[in-house]
Amino acid sequence: MSKLDECKKFYTDSGIEIERCYPPVAASNEQPGVYPFTRGVHPDMYRSKLWTMRQYAGFSTAEESNKRYHYLLNNGTTGLSVAFDLPTQMGYDSDHDLSEGEVGKSGVAIDTLRDMEILFDGIKMENISTSMTINSTASTLLGMYIALARKQGADIKKISGTIQNDILKEYAARGTYIYPPEPSMRIITDIFEYCSKEVPKWNTISISGYHIREAGSTAVQELAFTLANGREYCRAAQKKGLDINVFAKRLSFFFNAHNNLFEEVAKFRAARRMWAKITKDLGATEAQAQMLRFHTQTAGSTLTAQQPYNNIIRVTIQALSAVMGGTQSLHTNGFDEALALPTEEAARLALRTQQVIAYESGVPDTVDPLAGSYFIETLTNQVEKAAWEYLDKIEKMGGAVKALEKSYIQNEIAASAFEYQDKIEKEEKIIVGVNKFAVEEKMPENLLRVDDSIRQFQIDKLKKVKAERDQEKVKACLLRLESEAKSDTNLMPAIVDACENYVSLGEISDTFRRVFGMYKG
Repeated sequence: MSKLDECKKFYTDSGIEIERCYPPVAASNEQPGVYPFTRGVHPDMYRSKLWTMRQYAGFSTAEESNKRYHYLLNNGTTGLSVAFDLPTQMGYDSDHDLSEGEVGKSGVAIDTLRDMEILFDGIKMENISTSMTINSTASTLLGMYIALARKQGADIKKISGTIQNDILKEYAARGTYIYPPEPSMRIITDIFEYCSKEVPKWNTISISGYHIREAGSTAVQELAFTLANGREYCRAAQKKGLDINVFAKRLSFFFNAHNNLFEEVAKFRAARRMWAKITKDLGATEAQAQMLRFHTQTAGSTLTAQQPYNNIIRVTIQALSAVMGGTQSLHTNGFDEALALPTEEAARLALRTQQVIAYESGVPDTVDPLAGSYFIETLTNQVEKAAWEYLDKIEKMGGAVKALEKSYIQNEIAASAFEYQDKIEKEEKIIVGVNKFAVEEKMPENLLRVDDSIRQFQIDKLKKVKAERDQEKVKACLLRLESEAKSDTNLMPAIVDACENYVSLGEISDTFRRVFGMYKG
């Protein structure tokens, strides 16, 4: 052994030591499409159907976002992924005092069904799969989507898509919660129950590790905390009397694709194997209820404002990890997103990155292409083992909600984020163009900025809707919402009815605030 080998060690971003060379490992008999799905949830994977190519988009007004959606669809996007602004995520209309300075900034502003009508103008809802990144107000945005589908004359049993609807990670990593955990979990299980009967092709939750990773977790923590939350949702649904063989088929996951290529592939492979075991232990007997299906987004936190064109390479590596790891759906970030919202050029290039991988690289031509690699098989086992250790700790605390109440998950993420940044500061972790290979550079031109004037545009539109709607129906809808929130009645029919009558998102959220209270953290 050389002196270099003796003194220098290599680790994944989760702290798993990487050996110089891996010895042969026993061949696995696992096959794609069968339990435990380590190698993929479908026997042929991308040989029969490519992953859905989504581009996360939403900014300013519904009018502007609608233009971007048509642009993306015309350039080959196969699924829409909607970003909502912060007031919409927090249950405030654009005219609320707390909305000032935030309307349309981080996503599209949606106040009423009128905005949703404009957002999807010219888009047939039966013909497109729509993912909506929304959590506390997921029930209301889903209600608007269903109301619009009905207005279009669509069969709502045929519309497909996903709402994120993952409130537990909001308490841990992101912060756009409104209500306390108990009523929040009640709303989520109401959605599970309603959709299983009325909108059976809809994925009722996208259990998100993405934001956990963006907050600073390691790959192992992202996996463990996400699956812990997933297990908690399953148990809540079972407590409500729902059949895991029914609702688990409509659960999906949302993972981050980070820079460490092989660790990310191992993470995705381990995730499927672990979830199959978790659902089986919870009583799932049907294969579709044991499958972990997931959407992936390339890592926003890895994008740098310095030398932004370097981000194109980062996104390509991350996208490759998602495809080699077997994702069902993928969003690739624009190279300029550390500076502003992505321009049309950046969004198109991000989409082209997926298309080149799909049609030119040969990567999708075989299932689980890295399977059998001594390194990948060993690393998959190591990631799984480390994640189970976290899950076991959380289980001993009483589950994910209890672990959140004790701030265990939050503290683990914070400690990892500090350690990662400390390594960058000490140059133990190299970020090209930031702490090494820096150059003097000018700010890129033609960045996409959202003007504050659009708030007044939204307020004027909201006033017009409120003046034209049937006030008696609005009053009846709000009284029904309040009454049913105080009972154990499923809330979704009342929410859909309110949306159809142009009750605003803020009015619905305020009704629930009065009944459920607000979570202070």
